[in-house]
Amino acid sequence: MIIKVEGMPVYFPYDFVYPEQYEYMLELKRTLDAKGHGVLEMPSGTGKTITLLSLIISYQLACPGKTGKFIYCSRTVPEIEKVLGEMKRLVQYIETETRTSLPFLGLALSARKNMCIHPEVAHERDGKVVDAHCRRLTATYVRAKNDGASHCDFFNGYEREGKEQIIPPGVYNLEDLRRFGADRGWCPYFLARHAITHANVVVYSYHYLLDPKIAELVSKELGRDSVVVFDEAHNIDNVCIESMSIFIHRSRHLTKATRNLEQLKRHIDTLKEQNSSRLKEEYQRLYQGLREQRDARETDTQLANPVLPDAVLQEAIPGNIRRADHFVAFLQRFVEYLKSRLDVQHVVHESPAAFLQAISDAVCIDRKPLRFCAERLSSLLQTLELSNVDEFSPIVVVANFATLVSTYLKGFSLIIEPFDDRSPTISDPVLYFSCMDASVAIKPVFDRFQSVIITSGTLSPLDMYPKILAFRPVTMCSFPMSLARNSLCPMVVTRGSDQTTISSRYEARNDTSVICAYGHLLAELAAAVPDGMVCFFVSYEYMEVMVETWHNQNIIDRITKHKLIFIETQDALESSIALDNYRKACENGRGAMLLSVARGKVSEGIDFDHHLGRCVVMLGIPYVYTQSRILRARLEYLADNFQIKENDFLTFDAMRHAAQCLGRAIRGKSDYGIMCLADQRYSRSDKQGKLPKWIQKHMQPANSNLSADEAVEMCKRFLREMAQPFEQKAGVSLWTYEQVLAVDENRFASSESRAKKDKAEWDDDSD
Repeated sequence: MIIKVEGMPVYFPYDFVYPEQYEYMLELKRTLDAKGHGVLEMPSGTGKTITLLSLIISYQLACPGKTGKFIYCSRTVPEIEKVLGEMKRLVQYIETETRTSLPFLGLALSARKNMCIHPEVAHERDGKVVDAHCRRLTATYVRAKNDGASHCDFFNGYEREGKEQIIPPGVYNLEDLRRFGADRGWCPYFLARHAITHANVVVYSYHYLLDPKIAELVSKELGRDSVVVFDEAHNIDNVCIESMSIFIHRSRHLTKATRNLEQLKRHIDTLKEQNSSRLKEEYQRLYQGLREQRDARETDTQLANPVLPDAVLQEAIPGNIRRADHFVAFLQRFVEYLKSRLDVQHVVHESPAAFLQAISDAVCIDRKPLRFCAERLSSLLQTLELSNVDEFSPIVVVANFATLVSTYLKGFSLIIEPFDDRSPTISDPVLYFSCMDASVAIKPVFDRFQSVIITSGTLSPLDMYPKILAFRPVTMCSFPMSLARNSLCPMVVTRGSDQTTISSRYEARNDTSVICAYGHLLAELAAAVPDGMVCFFVSYEYMEVMVETWHNQNIIDRITKHKLIFIETQDALESSIALDNYRKACENGRGAMLLSVARGKVSEGIDFDHHLGRCVVMLGIPYVYTQSRILRARLEYLADNFQIKENDFLTFDAMRHAAQCLGRAIRGKSDYGIMCLADQRYSRSDKQGKLPKWIQKHMQPANSNLSADEAVEMCKRFLREMAQPFEQKAGVSLWTYEQVLAVDENRFASSESRAKKDKAEWDDDSD
């Protein structure tokens, strides 16, 4: 249907629209009109993806001068493919309705391992291995040797023809790009990187915008009038922090960095003998490159890079690192100093300023040359024309640390831990340079782009994100879920069948009575609930303890009488096999139970439609490990700089992950499911108040403090109600075109009435 949203035609490729989809479109359009940022929470399974695509692409068509490119950031490859599938459907619908061929290009961009079609490289499973092979085959100086055996024909074809061509209009997922590249003899990866400059919609991972190393390659030239959407963004602060944090291990990084520097010294000596002019020209190229970056940022043609801030671009490169051999000697001194700092028997926690003062006093290394280390090393590696650049990743990590620690005096914390917690008697020192402020990575995105939308099904409480990401949204809204029948059944179980209080709090984790109470709850639910059940634990360690106890107490045998049990492990391949077999067991009617972990792969990106997830059980509250020194430092930073109390943030973080687990239970309006929160602490208002409003709405007071027996009876009653014949009718949870039109007219009439009333009051005041 084509619906009007505040007068603008919106192409929507379905016969019905959900009320929350229409409300979402209204808020989204107002955000785009205001050219500001927004935080929007929409319930799971209510068509958020197609709503975003329909509104923004229709906005591009209706207001071509107001907005530019649409950048859709998602987390995983399956989610990216899902977005492209919906976009294909939408574009086909628009072309059918307008009876024209739409000059529209939408495409995906992913890592080389997902796009490579080179016969000798594509079979590799490790992304780092694929990247290394690709660089060896495509480097300019490698191709200049005219040795056909060491080239990539697909990259050569792209360089020869593909750069000058424009991809035909259409929507291309990863498989489409691979097929198109194979047909033309062009590299799909580099073709997609080139094509995003003229695409209407680009779909890729968060890291292409938030990780400065990747954004510098891919996203720096995106237009200021672009609209950016971060979907499933409930964890976006953690993504920002990870992209700006570095850890340095003594054996894994510093020892290898020393060998890297010895190799660089030999390469420099060889180059001096063979072609010394290249080294002389290197500094001029570096200076010219920095000046071009500075000019590009001043003229607003490039996205800022938090690892190379504007202040660095204004400075001259220090004389003691201009020559290549001097720079290598400088890095050797720096690496040796880091080794001495890691030679400790106690935990060290200091600020970047204290570290810089200490290094200046100890080895006379100033802050200024450290700020240029990352860019200076990158220039040197290019000049030496090394085909095995990936072998130099340890020294690259050290150089990146040098630039970060000398650039950011606030918002970061330096922690040296001499022992691993798992083996506290064996020396294994690690230096953590951890970002405390998520806004550092995302600030260039908010500053540059016209509108940035943070959206997910689990963002509550909404006001936390503007605080921790340091931005001012023009819209913040959480939408309820409209249901024609009460197909959601959230409940809180606080006691076992024997009235034992159940909780995952640390003091009770080794209490056999609590563990058995959890096991009996699952066994009774397994007997009552058909098809699939997904159970989430707070950690892998706690899951192992509980499963072992259940096995010893024969509780596992009780569960397997009704359902097969599959377990998510920390091994991705094992978990994938377990997930496939779980689906098969549900499909053939045997029924299955999947034991998973909050914050794991299953909790974040796997949908359990209909019979695959009739009941989701959250065993405990998934608090993060609070004894982590990095977490303690971040909590102190949030309290000092954002006035966010420690307990508020920890509860917010735990509840968003619990809500993400619960969201697996319902994936559409025709679906139904049970959401069981099994922990006495969930009965408190401070915990329930941080659940998304669409879950809170269905949480009845009578369901907030149940025993295991009462919970099972409630499940049986709910499932009997859901088993009754039901026909989804338009008007409550589904709107037809006519109903949308009536709502729009009523809204318009109400706004006109308010305007007249305001004018009358104004006239009265004037008189």
